[in-house]
Amino acid sequence: MPPDAPLTLDRILVAAEDVIRRFGPSKATVVDVARALGVSHTAVHKHVGSKAGLRDMVVARWLEATLIPLRAAVASKGPAPKRLRKLIDALIAVKRRRATDDPELFAAFGTLAVDAKSIVVAHIQEMINLIATIIAAGVEEGTFRTVDPTAMGRAVLIATSKFHHPFHAADWSDPAIDAAYEDVWQLLMDGLCA
Repeated sequence: MPPDAPLTLDRILVAAEDVIRRFGPSKATVVDVARALGVSHTAVHKHVGSKAGLRDMVVARWLEATLIPLRAAVASKGPAPKRLRKLIDALIAVKRRRATDDPELFAAFGTLAVDAKSIVVAHIQEMINLIATIIAAGVEEGTFRTVDPTAMGRAVLIATSKFHHPFHAADWSDPAIDAAYEDVWQLLMDGLCA
């Protein structure tokens, strides 16, 4: 992007991600991002407010991108068990792709997320709500037994966390991980299906 392009929040966040990727999360300051953009730190401050605000926005942007394929799975047609599998498969795919395609930012994200608790909690709640939406549809269509959709949404997210939570990223290269996922999935379906 040309240096004289208008300074937008999106441009700032792209630059912040690049700074984090190259220098690590400790360099994700307003001054460092302003320097990378060739603008004053005051100009960046107008958009992000503070170093904490900047970091929170980077985390929120990262998490929002994760939700796009999950929302698509919820909006898709078909029986609830297939839609639920599509959603969890999409969650696993997006996390693994990010770990592989952008390992520096993926690693830094874990550090930044620790300080962005409210954003992470809201993200987790949205994932639970997306899962619960499909479970509620499955109860209504009779493919899932009568359960509390939110409680079961939380349970499904926790039960599958080894396959998508960044904490377990080192396990994703295990040749047995996909077979383990199939076993967990079968257990979930045995418990949920009517």
